[in-house]
Amino acid sequence: MDTLPPFATHRVENQPPPFAPRDLWNDDAALREAVRREGGDDFAGQLAAYGVLAGGDIYALSFDAHRDKPRLRSHDAYGRRIDLVEFHPNYHAIMRAAIEHGVAGLSWHDPRPGAHVARAALSYLHHQVEPGTSCPLTMTHAAVPVLRHAPALGEWMRKAAAPHYDGRDIGSGDKAGVTLGMGMTEKQGGSDVRANETVATPIGGPGGDEYELVGHKWFFSAPMSDGFLVLAQAPGGLSCFLMPRWHPHGGKNALRLMRLKDKLGDWSNASSEVEFQGAWAQRIGEEGRGVATIIEMVMLTRLDCMLGSAGEMRMALAQALHHARHRRSFGKPLLDHALMRNVIADLAIESEAATALAIRVAGAIDRAGRDPHEAAFARIATAIGKFWICKRAPAFVNEAQECLGGAGYVEESILPRLYRQAPLNSIWEGSGNIQCLDVLRALAREPEAGRALLTELERARGRHDALDARIDELAPALRGQAPPQEAQMRGWVERLALALQSALLFVADSPSADAFCRSRLGGAHGLGFGTLPADLDFEVIVQRGLPA
Repeated sequence: MDTLPPFATHRVENQPPPFAPRDLWNDDAALREAVRREGGDDFAGQLAAYGVLAGGDIYALSFDAHRDKPRLRSHDAYGRRIDLVEFHPNYHAIMRAAIEHGVAGLSWHDPRPGAHVARAALSYLHHQVEPGTSCPLTMTHAAVPVLRHAPALGEWMRKAAAPHYDGRDIGSGDKAGVTLGMGMTEKQGGSDVRANETVATPIGGPGGDEYELVGHKWFFSAPMSDGFLVLAQAPGGLSCFLMPRWHPHGGKNALRLMRLKDKLGDWSNASSEVEFQGAWAQRIGEEGRGVATIIEMVMLTRLDCMLGSAGEMRMALAQALHHARHRRSFGKPLLDHALMRNVIADLAIESEAATALAIRVAGAIDRAGRDPHEAAFARIATAIGKFWICKRAPAFVNEAQECLGGAGYVEESILPRLYRQAPLNSIWEGSGNIQCLDVLRALAREPEAGRALLTELERARGRHDALDARIDELAPALRGQAPPQEAQMRGWVERLALALQSALLFVADSPSADAFCRSRLGGAHGLGFGTLPADLDFEVIVQRGLPA
């Protein structure tokens, strides 16, 4: 203290250096290996470039984009209805960077084998630093296969896939690229979309595909998108429509933004309640086939839910590991304390298992069109991963916050943002019960899905006694011989998810496989993180989690 100038009360010491900039791709051995296994290595250069951008410029831009929440301007200064949502300029800068690098459209504008895997990895990298923008990016990506059901919407499909972002409030005809949202949820229906009450009335004569929509949507995310896929009741039943924000013949469409939702997290993204007051829309698919038409979009957005949760877990782990390496307590770095090493190692194997499962599902989707086994696996593993990975994220992020102590609870850290965000993916696109019921439905109606899962598990047969025992337990149901009961589905899907993650890690020859299996399947684990067996090689696991 004698060397300090007058009135200086302390030195700043025993604090970690700034986390960013970091190379999020090069730091993440588990991600790189998963992308290679699933056939996305041709895109490694693009992923490497985005890893640097996400861990540097986008990370820096994200703080103001998240803190300065979107604002609704329903009218201009002269009383004209404008239905405009204003964002911080950083939001648009982040959206532009993401779309230009393929986070929304790589699967479609460069459809080589492995493109879905690479696009999934881009989404995983992006979500780590700015999850709010992941919502419109995900919906834009997932809408493209739905638009294929309507050849007349080819221009919309092409622009949604294009690597161009235009945030101006103008019609889609004047843009090189567009973003797309979706509107399914109504007050009275929630997940039961067949209870929707929005009415679609045909216009322009019989046999046409133009309609006017009257009704409301209770959750309408990213309302500044250029167009929206919505469900409404046509004369022939619940149907799917593309509703543009601007009328194709000029002027704003009759879509009214009633208010923005005041959400727990996801602050950079606007979510709204809307009313349709005779809004123009174009039908996609047949009348009465709305759910069947839009289901592929739902499946792809569920993939991004698990990718987002895995990305949040990855960033939380990296933040905790970075802090524990540099912060000292009781005479040595936090990471040199045995109990802290146990906690960090436990987080690391959980993160790797989440990444392995999410990218495996992306690989199955990539190959689904040419491999029936992969299509069947993708069908059921999407629901399993969406349930389990998203369910694990909140507790995971909170444990990472605890590694930082009070600093992990302060907004200058990214961890409070991740903690607010973590519950979202388990709720969006169907909560945990919906996912478990979807698994039960797939086992009953699509027996090839259960067989595909069993084949995946059997690839790791003989690698660990605990895994073999779990496979034997699950096999009858997967063969269709003893279906689980609905009331038991959460526990059953949890056991299945852990077995699947263990199998994937063993097949990948991951150094984390034995630790994950022993702790999650073998009973050598407590209720929380940091309860791994003491004889594990924590150093290998920790170093793999984040290079020093």
